[in-house]
Amino acid sequence: MNKIAIACDHAAFHLKETVKLYLKEKGFEVIDYGTNSEESVDYPDIIHPLAKDVNEGKIQRAIIMCGSGIGVSIVANKYANVRCALCMNTELAEMSRKHNNANILSMGARFISEELALQIVDRFLNTEFEGGRHQRRVEKIPIH
Repeated sequence: MNKIAIACDHAAFHLKETVKLYLKEKGFEVIDYGTNSEESVDYPDIIHPLAKDVNEGKIQRAIIMCGSGIGVSIVANKYANVRCALCMNTELAEMSRKHNNANILSMGARFISEELALQIVDRFLNTEFEGGRHQRRVEKIPIH
């Protein structure tokens, strides 16, 4: 579980680079799906490959970002085995893991500071799924 994927659109490029460096300093192998500049891109083009790899189990955890965090999370959640949570504070990051077993964290670069983003990342990565009654609920999420 020392590998993590990361991706963003142009609006979150600088935040992605900050988070990526932070993760590497913490000993993570970071797989960067892009984007690699502030040049305008269409976020679905960046997020679909990452979400597909999470969906297929090639990647266990990921962090995605755009200006609001909304667009990228909508794309990611199109995949049956993805549970992407948009988190704007540490409490939401914790609950997304404890109760929803979220495997992708989404953040909005225009709405949180770099310092808060790193705190959210820490909470997301260091919180375990509680299972129990929550497992039953998580199993009911995909459409069969």
